[in-house]
Amino acid sequence: MSTNEGAWLTQEAYDRLKKELDHLSGPYRQEIVDRIEQARSEGDLKENGGYHAAREEQGKNEGRINQLTQLLENAQVGEAPADDGVIEAGMVVTADIAGDEMTFLMGSREVAEDLTGGEDIEVFSERSPMGQAISGRRVGDELTYKAPNGKDIKVKILDAKPFHN
Repeated sequence: MSTNEGAWLTQEAYDRLKKELDHLSGPYRQEIVDRIEQARSEGDLKENGGYHAAREEQGKNEGRINQLTQLLENAQVGEAPADDGVIEAGMVVTADIAGDEMTFLMGSREVAEDLTGGEDIEVFSERSPMGQAISGRRVGDELTYKAPNGKDIKVKILDAKPFHN
């Protein structure tokens, strides 16, 4: 995967995040500005807890707006990849990782909120060290990658199927 490609998102996740972005950059942003103006009108800003709380909330909101904007501008939306056993974003992977069998989705963590049927599945970014190590690999491949803690982790790919919500 090239570095300019974004995270894989289901259409549901994309729509949910777009709705959140619209709210945060529209009505909620204005609500915070109004709270700041109200607090400013109360006088001394040094000891004005409402003003400082609103400014802090404004900073958090702007950070989330930037995060969502970047995620949505670069996202790969919708269609699951081909069922060809090649690991890429949008695949549910089962692997033996350091002796433990794990099943996880390669994609954006934002997708996890949209999983239905009570399915509890971990989501690994294709940009994570393990995600980078197994991208492009096939069922049956065995490899070793270096974890962030410096340890070498052995991985055997057991299964890889396209994600279906």
